[in-house]
Amino acid sequence: MARAENKETAGPATRLVADVARRMRIKKKLTQEQLGKELGFSGAAVSAMETCAQPASDEMLVALERVLGEGMGIFEQAREYVRLDKYPEQFKDYVLLEQKAVGLQLYATFCIHGLFQTEEYARALIGGGYPPLPEQRVEELVEVRVARKALFGREPTALIELVLEESALSRAIGSREIMRRQMVHLAECAKRRNVTLQVLPLDCGLSGEHAGAHSEMTLVETPDHDHLVYLEAQDESILISDAAKVSTCAQRYAKIRAQALGPRESLGLIERLAGVQE
Repeated sequence: MARAENKETAGPATRLVADVARRMRIKKKLTQEQLGKELGFSGAAVSAMETCAQPASDEMLVALERVLGEGMGIFEQAREYVRLDKYPEQFKDYVLLEQKAVGLQLYATFCIHGLFQTEEYARALIGGGYPPLPEQRVEELVEVRVARKALFGREPTALIELVLEESALSRAIGSREIMRRQMVHLAECAKRRNVTLQVLPLDCGLSGEHAGAHSEMTLVETPDHDHLVYLEAQDESILISDAAKVSTCAQRYAKIRAQALGPRESLGLIERLAGVQE
């Protein structure tokens, strides 16, 4: 659903796409209704895109490239930047790092990490948050979260490690069936050659140590082999570059990883939860 407030908050890529599409539509002497028909969208959807009341979806950008692009690739190239406009403000700096990272070390506690979420799990999680979001905003956030999965198959390959609290596996989000399919997806991810997935068991603290007590975190290795730490809580984020602080987080992550189940044991647990292993 298009929203008037989007006109005031639309990002630069969204505004540029809107202006270019409108100018090219006029150049081709098409009404919004006529363009909508060629795109496979309504005239109202074209109007909402041109006024920035509703940012263009990936599907609309593909259609705009086909109908108005004239072989220049303008709207195709714009997909990445419009997608960036849709991310929450506190996440935008990090996601640019994530897209280009050569290594990620992830520790997730409450729920399945965003990179590993299925579309339906993400929709249930985002849609069930507070304060409630408009349905269209939920769909935008689901779209950009799912798009992050391109990192798994990207070249050059990114090496991804995830340590996931066992409690996140047992916390039902959406429905039991959604969780089952999420477990199947997790197991598939764990079998990728560039992914290492480990589960930190619920009884970890019984040994008298729980290195993950400081909450979740993300360690990033950039293409220049710089090391950064990203932290996020309550819609606020921190990006840490101080070498001493990064080193402390890296050491803490190594301890968390050592306290977790091994990759094969973790995969077996996930497969049992998915019902694909006796």
